[in-house]
Amino acid sequence: MSANIRTVWVEVVCVLLCSRLSGVFSAPLCMNAQNGCHILSLSDLFDRVIQHSARMHGISNDLHSEFEQYFLPSKNQIGRVSRNCHTSTIFTPNGKENAQRMARQELTEVILKLLLAWRDPLWHFHQNMAHHPDFNNFSSNKALEMSDMVHELRKGVEKVAEKMQMSGIISNSVSSLASPEAPLPANGREWRLMKDYDLLYCFRRDSNKVQNYLKILKCRIVPEHGC
Repeated sequence: MSANIRTVWVEVVCVLLCSRLSGVFSAPLCMNAQNGCHILSLSDLFDRVIQHSARMHGISNDLHSEFEQYFLPSKNQIGRVSRNCHTSTIFTPNGKENAQRMARQELTEVILKLLLAWRDPLWHFHQNMAHHPDFNNFSSNKALEMSDMVHELRKGVEKVAEKMQMSGIISNSVSSLASPEAPLPANGREWRLMKDYDLLYCFRRDSNKVQNYLKILKCRIVPEHGC
């Protein structure tokens, strides 16, 4: 497959994927059958955000591998990567057992904080890659797709949180993290000082955390559905 055809194909897939996810996540939730409402159970909502997070993490893995292959061919160079992530100030439970012990509301807040922290970095990373002479269009499109997917996943998790609030599972305090004006975490601007490879490493790590936390949260709240 030629590079041009491959690029067009990626763009088409991204448009279709994002359109479909946007339609699901943007539809207003309602408890009863009302006009203009898209009724989804809490289990269905969890399934959708978990599937979305899995695709997002898969793309982050692909892009990280490509970047490592083309830009860091030397193992010595890879060893010098700093690994200082701008999300390090967000407390994230280490391991499955610690995540399971965390209160459901707190775990929901951690997920939203991680997604919020990537609101700007991935977009700027895509802009850098789009103007990088050694980075092909295929990889640049992946960077843009990751940026879009973070936005869509955050909207999806907000819908999950909204549904949990309506069901009395968590309090309304999570709503402040769903606001478009929600402040970035402490040191949330430090990503501007990070190298591209560090940024990709950190996003791959955080996207894996988000995926695992969503699975744990679902199994704690609706264990009868696929857990």
